[in-house]
Amino acid sequence: MDITPFAAHEPPCYTVVFTSVRRQEGDAEGYGEASLRMDELVRDVPGFLGYESARTPGGLGITVGYFRDEDAIRAWQRNAEHRSAQQRGRDEWYDSYTVHVARVERSYGFERG
Repeated sequence: MDITPFAAHEPPCYTVVFTSVRRQEGDAEGYGEASLRMDELVRDVPGFLGYESARTPGGLGITVGYFRDEDAIRAWQRNAEHRSAQQRGRDEWYDSYTVHVARVERSYGFERG
């Protein structure tokens, strides 16, 4: 498992923060496969820079995607398979979610090394 954060990046760029609460009851059938497929698809979006994702044992998840510009975000939003997975998420996998889009003005980091 890679636990390295997304590296500091020359601004500006954009983030899409997807915070979700997974259903406690019900069937999560297909969730893992859909997640892997979304990982494959987003990497093909021109302007996609990377992402970070974490989930608590209680079901709260946060995924932060990084994109060069808003055109890249719109391309990801328009992807037909992504839209289908979003609908399935609303129907089957999530109790709730929020999406926040933000422009990154500064980016810096630290790495012991």
